[in-house]
Amino acid sequence: MSDYKDIATPSRTKEILKKYGFSFKKSLGQNFLTEPNILRNIAAAAELTSDDRIIEVGPGIGALTEHLARSNGEVLAFEIDQRLIEVLDDTLSIYDNVTVVNEDVLKADVKTIANDVFTTEGGVKVVANLPYYITTPIMMHLLMSGLDVESMVVMMQKEVADRITAVPGTKAYGSLSIAVQYYMNAELAFIVPKTAFVPQPNVDSAIIKLTKRTEPIVDVVDEDFFFKVAKSAFTQRRKTLWNNLISYFGKDDETKAWLEKSLEMSQIDPKRRGETLSIQEFGELSNQLMANKNK
Repeated sequence: MSDYKDIATPSRTKEILKKYGFSFKKSLGQNFLTEPNILRNIAAAAELTSDDRIIEVGPGIGALTEHLARSNGEVLAFEIDQRLIEVLDDTLSIYDNVTVVNEDVLKADVKTIANDVFTTEGGVKVVANLPYYITTPIMMHLLMSGLDVESMVVMMQKEVADRITAVPGTKAYGSLSIAVQYYMNAELAFIVPKTAFVPQPNVDSAIIKLTKRTEPIVDVVDEDFFFKVAKSAFTQRRKTLWNNLISYFGKDDETKAWLEKSLEMSQIDPKRRGETLSIQEFGELSNQLMANKNK
């Protein structure tokens, strides 16, 4: 296959789009990469092997998909745009290890589909150029799908990548940082300039690599409640933790007493801002709130 022309060259992309009379839908956040080296680097960052079960979201015309297929692992790609199914049948015709499903991944039962498609058992690797406008919902949907997601190597808006990889005390740190880092180690792999896409987006992109932790970063009594507590602390970033908590949970005397006791037992100053708390501190606070709930 070494003599096979990469899909992601500007000339071949143009040729494919022209052949099918394809026009980009802004509503689907369609931006196609036209730089094969970047795609090779994404696949390399994912450290793919022939034993891997790989999930891609938004394959477009197959530019990244072909690099995933070349690993000889099994590839399952979710494409929402019906118009691209015929294109992908053509561009990926030489690969028998790719299955394209014409579904909205956010509405799909990803675990059931994956179990039907993949012939082997085990965890999955998610490798994708995610649509900017729904990056976070897709990532969280896959993490909460019940699938054993071993790793994610995903491209997204640089600003979102900064938020996911952020540490406490920084402007970018927030509930998204906590939600992802609870399950995964997060690192920025490399930056992708906007000039590498057709059509060209307004901002630069970033590739981040997320690797599943052997166990969550902190031991919490109730995961859903932990995420609610973390989210509530960032409702209004300029407000103190205390003001955000009472806005979320309630301002009656009983609720205030419950919050005060839990903060004291967590050894957290209520005057601090949410962005200064570590994930461990949020874990401790949510556990104390649960323990003191009906006392």
